[in-house]
Amino acid sequence: MLCFLPKGFSQGQDSGEYVNQGWEQLGKRNFEKVYELTDKCIAEFKKDADKISHSLRDFPPQEKEDVYKVMNDVATCYFIKGEALMREGKIEEAVEAFNTIIEKYPYAQAWDPRGWFWSLKEKAEITLKKLKTGIIEEEEEEKEKVVITKIVLADPGKEFPVNYENYGKFSGLGTKDYKYLIENPEGLSSACGEGVYPNTTSFRYDPEFIKVKKRLFKLDHWKILNSRDLSLAFYKWNICGEPWGVKQFYLADLLERSGLIKQAIKAYYAVVVHFPQAYGKTYWGTPWYIGRAAITRIKYLLKRHPELGLELKCSYIKVINGFDHDVSNDIFIVNPGRFVKKRIMDFFNFKKKRCLGKVKKEIGSKVKLAQYESGDWRLLVDNQPFIIKGITYAPTRVGESPDEGTLSQWMTQDINNNGLIDAPFEAWVDKNRNNKKDEDEKEIGDFTLLKKMGVNCIRIYHQPHKPDKQLLRKLYKDYGIMVIMGDFLGKYTLGSGAEWSEGTDYSNPEHQENMLKSVREMVEEFKDEPYILIWVLGNENVYGLGCNADKDPESFAKFLNRAAKLIKELDPARPVGVVWGDTLYLDVFSKYCPDVDIFGTNAYRGKYGFGFLWSDVKEYCDKPVVITEFGAPAYAQGWSLEEAEDFQAEYHQGCWEDIQNNLAGYGEGNALGGIVFEWLDEWWKAYEPFYHDKKGLFNGPFLDGYMHEEWLGLCSQGDGRDSPFLRQLRKAYFIYKRLWK
Repeated sequence: MLCFLPKGFSQGQDSGEYVNQGWEQLGKRNFEKVYELTDKCIAEFKKDADKISHSLRDFPPQEKEDVYKVMNDVATCYFIKGEALMREGKIEEAVEAFNTIIEKYPYAQAWDPRGWFWSLKEKAEITLKKLKTGIIEEEEEEKEKVVITKIVLADPGKEFPVNYENYGKFSGLGTKDYKYLIENPEGLSSACGEGVYPNTTSFRYDPEFIKVKKRLFKLDHWKILNSRDLSLAFYKWNICGEPWGVKQFYLADLLERSGLIKQAIKAYYAVVVHFPQAYGKTYWGTPWYIGRAAITRIKYLLKRHPELGLELKCSYIKVINGFDHDVSNDIFIVNPGRFVKKRIMDFFNFKKKRCLGKVKKEIGSKVKLAQYESGDWRLLVDNQPFIIKGITYAPTRVGESPDEGTLSQWMTQDINNNGLIDAPFEAWVDKNRNNKKDEDEKEIGDFTLLKKMGVNCIRIYHQPHKPDKQLLRKLYKDYGIMVIMGDFLGKYTLGSGAEWSEGTDYSNPEHQENMLKSVREMVEEFKDEPYILIWVLGNENVYGLGCNADKDPESFAKFLNRAAKLIKELDPARPVGVVWGDTLYLDVFSKYCPDVDIFGTNAYRGKYGFGFLWSDVKEYCDKPVVITEFGAPAYAQGWSLEEAEDFQAEYHQGCWEDIQNNLAGYGEGNALGGIVFEWLDEWWKAYEPFYHDKKGLFNGPFLDGYMHEEWLGLCSQGDGRDSPFLRQLRKAYFIYKRLWK
């Protein structure tokens, strides 16, 4: 992450300080200062950087990047300098700087403050191509021979589901003292079959394993996990050295992806029975509780496969103290539950809605939150139930980037000077995906496409560009779409007045007053507009990035509540929500944010939905929930674009169905709806805004195991040449058109 540094710099400063300040001055287009900073860093650290570079034959392993920090910083300074020279039109000098990176520092990486490393050599090559041709062509997929195999089990086990009581003894069900003691290991192994604990030997006699076992020792089990060679990955994971809870979960995942649903359910359930306290770490360093994820997947698979005729009842894992980064103080309350046969009436999928009773609590007037005697929550607009069917709408033109200070305001963008706003009114659908506007492909505009999809609100912020009231009034009046209006509350330093290198400090009185002023301006500017649905504050601030909410969540939560109270004083007619980061520090939110009415959160948990999120929020703070971001990329390395689109559609359908299953009267009854992320691919997310980057930026529950941030749109911009007009509607668009109508 970017360090929080004092303004200015001193002699003998760390190489990273030059980088931080270099980026900052580049953003301000203070080129002379950029050259001063980068030249000093290069002069001071180049010798050490060269030694490190000469010692490398590949990129440093993940989490070891800091060992090579000096090399990374020197190469990044060359890159920053090259960018400055390019923007000043000094092309020959810029080319020299970029070539230095390619030739001398091929394994150097720059840290993106959004949370990942990127290859400086790769971006330098892309930039040189742009300087040479003026455009960047899409690179063709590597023509490697892809081996596609599925698992074929030699020993699928003798039981489904496995009756664990026949082979051992449960104790402490529903307590912190839960245990399962195996009394008949041979019988249990025989019942479970291959790939399911405690059966750790039968795979060794599998003919397929015998064929490949010599190859396995040369393979990295993490690299092969998300490949298409599921069989090879399965056998590798059977012999890898990961803790058994982790190993069992990913064996189940591989079985599921091979279509062996019964064996996958057995494998996921083995996690719950034997390893309920297993945990891993997300890319962001937050705990990931594997047993809870396994329960969620079992329930998802049983719903998707009604032919199995089973339900998992009373299965839960509660983690006390589980909302922070520290796993040492976690206490697990475990009941693995049991599989029961569905009744005949269950097969007709009748969802019996519980009686809500009378309203016991109301918040707001024009837009109202109502909690009923049953404990369920609803959002009402003009006293009519309103399910949030939202989308994040930010139609960024290819080639524009906030990192480079070139991002336009889409609400006023009219590049063809015809008096019409481009994306909302002149977008057209490339039906045959040939990147050409054929005669039957007329302008329709995003606003019409959103209406046809079933969208009833968009999520936007009043920063950094001021929204256009007239356009938003038209959106509401002509298309029936409302607006969720937000203030970043110091995220990315927006509104706080802090320098980027300093970051917003939520205990700093000056920063607080600046942010409250920004919030006040937002509410006073828009509170009388009929299209405003609710107010939201922040954007996953608890993950950090330009602010210290990750390091001081208590100060952030206290200030968040103060800002919410201000909004309610200025506009008592509407509820106030937050945009949190999953359920990290949910306990802190619960303690210090009584005046925040809605727990909104960005959650990317996979196609299986949101798991225990609903019950966690209900238990800890009893507030209604909006999933303020969820989505998946429509690209995956090693898969076709069609397959990746299929996965994206499946992901969205699974998430929305989970939201539906927790609306008032169902499930936990605290869901108000969700906001899809996002409408249109944004090409700037992986740095070079003229190039549709295909690199996986960080690990996640996606088709190839990686997040491709530039591919999250329900619409593609095709090859980018007719941006911001061209739209290629992906399959997920039509999923929502069906679900939301």
